[in-house]
This record gives sequence, structure tokens and C-alpha cells, in this order.
Amino acid sequence: MLNLIDDDLDTPAEINIVPMIDVIFSILAFFIISTLFLTRSEGLPVNLPKASTSQQQKTEQIAITIDSEGEVALNRESIEIAQLENSLRQLIPNNDSRIVILNADEAVNHGKVVEVMDQIRRVEGAKLAIATKKPDSE
Repeated sequence: MLNLIDDDLDTPAEINIVPMIDVIFSILAFFIISTLFLTRSEGLPVNLPKASTSQQQKTEQIAITIDSEGEVALNRESIEIAQLENSLRQLIPNNDSRIVILNADEAVNHGKVVEVMDQIRRVEGAKLAIATKKPDSE
């Protein structure tokens, strides 16, 4: 006589979740790494001076950069200092204020920085901020 009864009915069904956890961690790692590339840098690369009291600003910003050769750029586009005031007026709407961040290389002539600061201060609604780096902790 043939025995047609299955003896394996005593073992309950199982779901193996280890592969699902591996996939979730892979997706999480992808999102973490991809968000690191979403930061925006408005200015050009310069060697900023260090200041221990520097703070990060949270509002919409306009970047003015003075590189080590003394070339001025407004939001990464080269500009003459004489045109800076009018260009800033176009970027700042009436009855509004914007933070204008001055990224000046530490090798730039002080007179050039003061000249650019003077142009910025002539624009109503422009709040001047000078970009710095935090000093390395020793």
C-alpha cells in the first residue's frame, strides 16, 4: 500500500527577511550618498580667512567673489566693480532684503575689498556678510 500523507506538515512556513534588509540598506546608502552632492556652492573657490565667531546664514543669498588676482564675480559670473551696484539692484526686489556674501581671498588687496563693500552698501536691502572659515581646532 502507498502512503500519500506528507510528513513535513509539522514545519511552519517561514519568510526570510535578510535579503529584504540588505536591499533596504542599499537604498538607504544610495540616498545618503546622493544627498551629499545636492549642496549648492554659489561662489568661486577661494582661500577664505578664518574667524572663530563665524555663523552660517539661512536666507536667500547673493555671492560676490574676489579671487586672488582681484577679479570680481557676482554669482559666479565676472563683473566690473562699476557695474556691481546696478546688478545688485536688479537681483534685490523692492521692499526686500537679501544677504550678500563677500567671498574675498585672503591674498586680495584690502583696498579692493573695501571698494566692493562700498558698492554693496549703496544698495538698499543688501545685508553684507563676509565669508570666513572656522579655524582648525588645535
